[in-house]
Amino acid sequence: MATQSQGICRTVVAAAVGGLAGGTATHLWHRFGPETKRAAKERHRLARAHQQRMHWELLSKAIDDPDLAVVIDTYDADVSPEKRRQLLYANLWYINAFHLYEAGLLNPRELFGHLRDLFQSAYIREYWESTRHHRAALEPSSAEAEMGRIAEALYQELEDADTDQWWVVGEPPED
Repeated sequence: MATQSQGICRTVVAAAVGGLAGGTATHLWHRFGPETKRAAKERHRLARAHQQRMHWELLSKAIDDPDLAVVIDTYDADVSPEKRRQLLYANLWYINAFHLYEAGLLNPRELFGHLRDLFQSAYIREYWESTRHHRAALEPSSAEAEMGRIAEALYQELEDADTDQWWVVGEPPED
């Protein structure tokens, strides 16, 4: 009888352990499996798109209303409302380039050409100088910091160039 009781006990324990292992495996699959990774990636993409749209709307409001623009004026200079609007607009162009790059719509070589074009504007160059402290605060491993390093190297080469042929200045990064 004791042997039969031990056999039943082993069967119950084995079933419980097997059920627990199976339940744990199922839970882990649902939490970390490929479908969830895809869903999480899609949620991240949608959140990023929403954030980009919100950024655009907030900056647009600041550009349209000088009373709102002073709220985010961090240019380390006493600038006129007109100059502030220009700097905010330049920010929109730079951030547009960043989003194109981050979305994979521009490779590093294409980004380089796009930035080279942008830096032909005195307003973009002034924006670049006045936001240097913003870029210094970025996480060095972030995509935005990476783009900032590409842009800064190009900016310095353009500033130091001894030619009017700006379209040949600088060496684009490898793809």
